[in-house]
Amino acid sequence: MADRVAGVRLAPYTTLRVGGPARAFVEAHSGDELVALVAEADRAGEPVLLLGGGSNLVISDDGFDGLVVRVATRGVEVHERDGRAVVTAQAGEDWDALAARAVAEGWSGVECLSGIPGSVGSTPIQNVGAYGQEVAQTISGVRVYDRRSGTLLDLDAGQCGFAYRHSAFKDDLSRYVVLSVTYELDRTDKSGPVEYKELAARLGVAIGDRVSLHEARTAVLDLRRGKGMVLDAADPDTCSAGSFFTNPILDAERAAELKLRAPDFPGWPMPAGAVKVPAAWLIEHAGFPKGYRRGPARISTKHTLALTNPGGLHVTGFPTDPEAMAVAPSAAGHVAEPSHGAATAADLLALAREVRDGVEAKFGVTLVNEPILVGLTL
Repeated sequence: MADRVAGVRLAPYTTLRVGGPARAFVEAHSGDELVALVAEADRAGEPVLLLGGGSNLVISDDGFDGLVVRVATRGVEVHERDGRAVVTAQAGEDWDALAARAVAEGWSGVECLSGIPGSVGSTPIQNVGAYGQEVAQTISGVRVYDRRSGTLLDLDAGQCGFAYRHSAFKDDLSRYVVLSVTYELDRTDKSGPVEYKELAARLGVAIGDRVSLHEARTAVLDLRRGKGMVLDAADPDTCSAGSFFTNPILDAERAAELKLRAPDFPGWPMPAGAVKVPAAWLIEHAGFPKGYRRGPARISTKHTLALTNPGGLHVTGFPTDPEAMAVAPSAAGHVAEPSHGAATAADLLALAREVRDGVEAKFGVTLVNEPILVGLTL
């Protein structure tokens, strides 16, 4: 197995560019190695943090007092089943690279999820979704290591407990290690039905129409880029964790209460009279416009749903040599100093709390964070 490195700075491994040092850091390059590292740490009673693309993670400035395992597994296998492409990707594969390959190969079903940063292993955990698609629509199985039983399991989609930005994996983040994900994709050069109004408008088509996979991917990337949601080393708005809050789903009673406070609030009808409300609208109408700043942290200048670390562009990006990211052993466990005006995790959480509390005071709706918080609470 790979050697551990002490005191590796975690900020460069996250898209928000925040996070202190790890007590120990190691990379896993195969599924067997990943299982062995986690199992060994579990036997020793050592805390474990699994790190993929770092795009949906906010790590404390104190770092992580345990073993950080960076999932660097690679490999994609494809076979046919009933005229569909059955694609099994290792957890460490880059998600957007897989989405781009799907478009190029004529595999339909994930084209509207283009441009989302992160790794394949995180997609079932969050039930990643955007522009009318979510991975729950195409995932047929997830291979995991169950830390509770010490066994490998092949879970089908029904066992994954998928819901809006949620899954059974997210219910207990410490239980399962995602090793690979299998997607079943239609073999066609046409996209799935366009279900999202903004995307349909960009494409100039009606809701329910289909376009070429290339057209769908291009339009989605354009929309995401306009919101600072495609990683760009020249754009400080992309130093974010994407959408920081999920869109709240209100039951009929709570939706009626919101209507009293905001008669014209936008929303999407949901089953049983519930309504999904855009968090971005709530944030902006609670007095937090694009570009709103609290110290070095700010709301994106392009989209009110993203909290950003503009100074994070100066933090060394996505290293390939963990030893080069190590701090002096005496620094491990201490608060990381911000670099060149970069925000700390504490700065970002202070802004998040201000936004959450402001929305609650104005509309009586409590926003919930979408990124996973490590060593932090909102």
